[in-house]
Amino acid sequence: MTSATTMTTALEPAYRERLMRLAREVSFEAGTRLFEEGRRADRFWIVRTGTVALDLHVPGRRPAVIESLGSGELLGWSWHFAPHIWHLGAEAMSPVRAWEFDAGAVRTMCAEDAEFGRAVAVWVGRVVAQRLHASRVRLLDLYAPYGSGGPA
Repeated sequence: MTSATTMTTALEPAYRERLMRLAREVSFEAGTRLFEEGRRADRFWIVRTGTVALDLHVPGRRPAVIESLGSGELLGWSWHFAPHIWHLGAEAMSPVRAWEFDAGAVRTMCAEDAEFGRAVAVWVGRVVAQRLHASRVRLLDLYAPYGSGGPA
C-alpha cells in the first residue's frame, strides 16, 4: 500500500467527509467471501481492521492470491468502471471490520459534482495501477520460470 492509495491521503478532508456520510459499518468473519470474480460490483469497502486477500481464478488450480489488504485500504475498484463487474475475488483472511459504500450512490455523487468525481477517479485509478502491478509481480512469481526477477 502506498500513502497515495489510502482514502485519508488521496482525498481532501471535505471529500472524505462527504464520502463517509454514505458509510455503513460492517464486519466479516475469517473465511467469508466478500465477492467473486465476474459478478456484479455494486459496493466497495474501506478496511478498518483485519486482512482481506484478493485472488484471481486460475483454471485447474487454486485461486492465486494477488495481494493482501489491510487497514485504510480500498477493497474493490470495479464498481467505478462500467460494466461494474469484479475483476478479482476477495476473502477475509481474519475477522474484518470495514466501512461499506453503495457504489450507485457514490457514482451519483461523482456525477453531480465534477471535482468530487475527479478526486474519486484519481484515487481509484491509483489503486487500480497499484493492483495491476501487484498482480503482474505475483503471477510472474507463481508461473514464470525465473519469477519476477525482483527482490524476494
